[in-house]
Amino acid sequence: MKKFKLKKKSHLVILMFILCFIGIFFSTFNIIMWILDNHQTENETKQINQLIKVYEKEDTPNTVKINNAIKKDDLYWKYINYKLINVDFNELEKENSDTVGWIELLGTNINYPFVQTTDNEYYLSKSFYKNNNNAGWVFLDYRNNINELDKNTIIYAHGRVNGTMFGSLKNILTSNWLKNDNNFVVKLSTKSQNTLWQVFSVYKIPTTNDYIQVHFSSNDEFLNLANTLIQRSQYNFNTNITKDDKILTLSTCYNEDEKVVLHAKLIKYEKK
Repeated sequence: MKKFKLKKKSHLVILMFILCFIGIFFSTFNIIMWILDNHQTENETKQINQLIKVYEKEDTPNTVKINNAIKKDDLYWKYINYKLINVDFNELEKENSDTVGWIELLGTNINYPFVQTTDNEYYLSKSFYKNNNNAGWVFLDYRNNINELDKNTIIYAHGRVNGTMFGSLKNILTSNWLKNDNNFVVKLSTKSQNTLWQVFSVYKIPTTNDYIQVHFSSNDEFLNLANTLIQRSQYNFNTNITKDDKILTLSTCYNEDEKVVLHAKLIKYEKK
């Protein structure tokens, strides 16, 4: 009986050793893959930035400024003077024909081309150059029409710990970001137009789909959502939304159970 117990104990020790070894092996493997993915993302980003120049441009007589019931103390009057950005997409499309735009969010590392395909899964595990990569890439919701702009245009990316993709979107919840109102602007350039967006809501929330609605059956439905987003914000931007406004939504993971989200409204555009 004593020998049996010793033998059983030795088997348990061996089993525990094997399980620990397997755990260490997979942890090490995941760390190595994470590093390799980051390295590939960094190289692709450098390659893109060497290929493409993003530049600011002055307003022209064709620039449209959207003034929908703006309050006198609204920061709109400051942001409407910000310059649009412009990108020539000819070279980017040669690299990846899925390219539909470029996004820049002030006060973060977000300054990337974004892509679109027929679903919201592909670019969760593919890089800009369509290599397998768990860092993924920045992508537009497949339901959106970037040329005409829906009532809610939605852009996603992974929230990488090293700050790449939408990893730095978490900045929008920090006091450093919020105390600098120069940050409250998103700039987009697409093949059809350049646009400027004013931030009106930022928050983190348990994973939900209520803010990623693209189409609305009525103005009331749109305004109900807009009011929900304003009330949900962790900071009061003192900005209102009307039935004629269009919204931009940026979404990423805050952790395994929560999302961090930013909403902005269109305030200026210029067709190309």
